[in-house]
Amino acid sequence: MKIVLFAGGVGSRLWPLSRKNAPKQFGKIIADRSMLQIAVHKLFPEFKWEDVYISTGKMYAPLIQEQLPQLPEKNVIVEPEMRDIGPAVGLVVAQMVKMNPDEPLALLWGSDHLVKKEALFRNILRTAEKIVKNEPDKIVFVGQKPRFANQNLGYIEYGEELVKVDNLPVHKFTGFQYRPPLEKAELWLEDGRHAWNLGYFVTTPKFLWRLFEEFSPELFHKLKKIHDAFGTENYEKILNEIYPTLEKISFDEAILEKMDPNAALVISADIGWSDIGAWEALKEALSDKVDANVTKGKILLEDCRDSILHNETKQLIVGIDLDGLVVVSMDDVILICPKDSVPKIKKFVQNLNGTSYEHLA
Repeated sequence: MKIVLFAGGVGSRLWPLSRKNAPKQFGKIIADRSMLQIAVHKLFPEFKWEDVYISTGKMYAPLIQEQLPQLPEKNVIVEPEMRDIGPAVGLVVAQMVKMNPDEPLALLWGSDHLVKKEALFRNILRTAEKIVKNEPDKIVFVGQKPRFANQNLGYIEYGEELVKVDNLPVHKFTGFQYRPPLEKAELWLEDGRHAWNLGYFVTTPKFLWRLFEEFSPELFHKLKKIHDAFGTENYEKILNEIYPTLEKISFDEAILEKMDPNAALVISADIGWSDIGAWEALKEALSDKVDANVTKGKILLEDCRDSILHNETKQLIVGIDLDGLVVVSMDDVILICPKDSVPKIKKFVQNLNGTSYEHLA
């Protein structure tokens, strides 16, 4: 099985630690390894370096090689510019369908994800691989059983258990549900029919290629030109000409929302997954209790609860009576906001463009 991790995002929800020129997946946020290194190493020893691919933007390709020197250079799939998730997946499939059309392919969205139960995760990937080998015209979605009523994630809705493979229940896929209000999220936490949508799935390149042709013909027509040129001396020229003209569209909108639900299956399990994509998510991943504080760097706290403080400077930060705050101190900027206001960070960073503070984005 081939495995592709996507590492092209900017990560503005984790600003100011994550910047356009230094996205979060390349930073040592929670350990002495970067999030990208953690994401890749959770695949070993079950998988081999030659079977691992990274999809990324042109400006980040050198960082990939620097942080993952064992990765074959040809296994870095480079987007000339960012065109959203639909085209990014399409570029991967355009290459893979030419190299390994029938070999199971795992697509793992988010190179900044934390998976605490790594052995179970690897077992699930192998189980999904077995299913797809027997049913190559299927997609197997891997979901995280909800740990709490999360309003900031999409959900996979699933139905009855169809079969057990390697002692893992495999369910009928029903559909996707997007960021729910709190009342719905609380119901979904308990009903045993919803899983957090991680953007992880296993299928075959040939099946995905057919879905692009059927549901996104305009996108497919251009991807086909890239596919035809792949492996030839004209590939870079064709890629740089065509890829920037691809429609910016999510993979869900381009493909998944249009496909027949009967073509998909679901494995839902507690793999200890967290998306380290925003400050409140980082706190949830690193704290054992809701009211616990999470700190990094020179920090002293007195009578504080439910806060995250991240200090990248040599200066001491002292917090007194803080409740539910995010404090991030960098050499050039300090962010202070309530945890509930974290979703506003992305728009704030976008609004820096065209201002005298654009260099901070």
